[in-house]
Order: sequence, then structure tokens, then C-alpha cells
Amino acid sequence: MRRALFRRTAVAVASVASLTLLVGACGADKPADTPAKGGGKAASDAPAKGGDPAGSAGSSAKALTAAELEKVALAEGDVTTHMIAPGKKADEVPAGSIKVDKPECTPLADAMVGVAVGKPGASVLRKAIEKPAKMKVDPKASDEEKFKAGMGALTQPVTVERLASYDGTGAQEAFAALDKAGKACAGGFGGQQGGDKVNIAKVTPDAVTGGDEAAGWTFDMKGQGPDEMDVVMKLAAVRKGGTVATFYTFSLGGTVKAQPVPVIGAQLKKLG
Repeated sequence: MRRALFRRTAVAVASVASLTLLVGACGADKPADTPAKGGGKAASDAPAKGGDPAGSAGSSAKALTAAELEKVALAEGDVTTHMIAPGKKADEVPAGSIKVDKPECTPLADAMVGVAVGKPGASVLRKAIEKPAKMKVDPKASDEEKFKAGMGALTQPVTVERLASYDGTGAQEAFAALDKAGKACAGGFGGQQGGDKVNIAKVTPDAVTGGDEAAGWTFDMKGQGPDEMDVVMKLAAVRKGGTVATFYTFSLGGTVKAQPVPVIGAQLKKLG
């Protein structure tokens, strides 16, 4: 995960993790176990995958502008279990910069590095980091205990969301490309950016619901050497009308155990 293919996500960790340390320094000590605003389940008020494939989007759908997307994108305070930060220029990866050994897997690789699938009219980036169960460090703790607490915060799951809006049937086509890639790439794929490589050993379906269409996957990535651990990551895609949101979740601790349900649910609520 620390290779060039995921450098943008590493920037996300550094940027959002700084928020964690800031909040911790301010003494916040309430457990992060309350549900997201509007409910904690992504599909509490929306049809599951397999619902109306057209949704509210059609051939006449018009993409939202970047300014309009900013209004419906997640903001700090929207998800009580996570801290939210807007993407920065340094987080952006140019489309086409990720090369995969199986062309059919390109949509998955793009989504993993926060690149919008297809050709959206506009898109925005958000980063969310799951809050530790208890963020306050005892001021009387030893330096070693404070160090361990800080390192623990840095291993909290980080989600990189790409919110993209499309003209016409572009949103349906983008979602269909991801869904097709998830099935075609079950056996895994290799990727490369510059001289660095990554090996996704397998891609397995994950249960994700909400919006007009939804899908999710778990990625098992093999370390490229004896000093690199195996990594388990998550990817989810949800379409609501002419907008598609992808959520790529990883952890410097190595394993992500669940999809970011509160984040997905909060985003769907803001999309209406």
C-alpha cells in the first residue's frame, strides 16, 4: 500500500490523520459509536441493489456542476463516526495513470485511487477517517503510551470518496462498468504506476445497499516483498440518479473489516 500506486491515498492518511491528532489534543473523549446523521444504515430508506436500474436519471439527465456537487458532498459534522476533509490538489491522480494487466479491471483500479469512472461532467473528492473509540489521551500517560495512542489513530480506516455527476445515461454506464469489472476480476489483477507494482490476489463481492444501484467489493492485496504486509481493502459504489459515489477504504494497519456504512448513508441522505 505504500507503493506509488497508492501515494495519493497516503497523502489522504497524512492529511486526515492530522485532524485526528488535532481533535485528540483538544480533549474530545466521547466514544464514536453514535450513528451518522439521518441514520446509520446506508439503505435504511433506499432500495437495495437490483432496484430500478434507471433510477431518476435518463437520457435527458444533466450533470451537476462542481459548485452544485460541493453543496451535496459530505462536510465535517455530517457523519458523527468519522471526520471529513475535502480533497486537495495533491490528492488528485490523473486519469489513465494507473496501468493494469487486465484492461477489464481498469474501472476498479481507477476507483481505488479516487479517479472517476467514465466521463463525468464534474466530480469532487472527500476523505473520511473513522474516529477512534476514545480520542482523548490521559495527560498523565507516559511518552510511550502517548506514542502508542497516536500510532493507533493512524491505523484507523480511511475512506476516499469520489462523487461524480454525469450527463444523460453516463451514471448508469459508469456504475455498470464497475459492476462488470467486479465480476470479471474476481481472480485478481496486477497494477502499475511508474515503476512500482501492486498485486490484487482476489476481488470478492461485498453486500452494499442504497440509492438506485449499489455494489461493493473486498480486495486482497499481496505484499511485494518480505517487508510488506498483505492488505485487505474495501470498495463500494452507489448510484443515485445521475450521480455516482465510490468509497475506497484502507488502513495503514493492513486490514479493513467493514464497508464505511455511516459514510455511505450520510452521503445518500445529502443526495436526497
